[in-house]
Amino acid sequence: VSDLRPSTLPGSLDVSRSMFDLRSPPHRFMKRYDSVSSVPSSTSSRKDSQGSNRSLDTITLSGDERDFGRLNVKLCYVSSVEQIWITVLHCKDLTWPSSCGETPRICVKGILTLPRPVHFKSSAKEGCNDIEFMETFVFAIKLQSLQAVRLVFKIQTQTPRKKTIGECSLALRELSSEESNHWLDISPPSK
Repeated sequence: VSDLRPSTLPGSLDVSRSMFDLRSPPHRFMKRYDSVSSVPSSTSSRKDSQGSNRSLDTITLSGDERDFGRLNVKLCYVSSVEQIWITVLHCKDLTWPSSCGETPRICVKGILTLPRPVHFKSSAKEGCNDIEFMETFVFAIKLQSLQAVRLVFKIQTQTPRKKTIGECSLALRELSSEESNHWLDISPPSK
C-alpha cells in the first residue's frame, strides 16, 4: 500500500512513489514515501489445505522496519558547458537476499528519467558493509530539461545473476553549480 498523500511539489512526475524515501537533510524539496504499510493481522486469516485457520501474524512489514542501506552521491551542474556531473561515492549498510550469496558483485545503475532516458552504470564491486565506487558520470543536458526529472538509482547484483536488490531516487529541481552531497535511503525494488 503506498502513502498517497498529495505531493506539494509543483509539476512532479507521476512516477511510482514506492521508490522514494528522501528524508535526508538539507533538501527541503524532498518528500518521504513509505512503500509498504503493516497488514492488520487481527482480521486476516485463511484456511490452509487441511482446512485449519492460519493467522497472518507473521506479515508485519512496514517501510521503516527493515534497513536496506544508504547510497551517497554528489551532484553538480556546470552551466557554462551545460553538463550534469553525477558522482557515485559509496553504499553503506547495504543488505541483500541470501540467494545472492555472501559476497555478490554489486553495481549502481543510474537513470535520468528524461523522455529519452539516460542510463549509466558503475563498475561492479564486491559486496560489503561499505562499498566505495568513487565514479563520476558527466552528461551534456540543458538545465531546464533536468529540473523536471528525477535521478533514479538501482542497486544491482551482477553475480550469481543480475538482480535489482534496492533503489532510491531524488528530484533534480535544485541543481546548481555548487556541488551538493546526498545520502539516499535505499528501498526495496518496486514491483
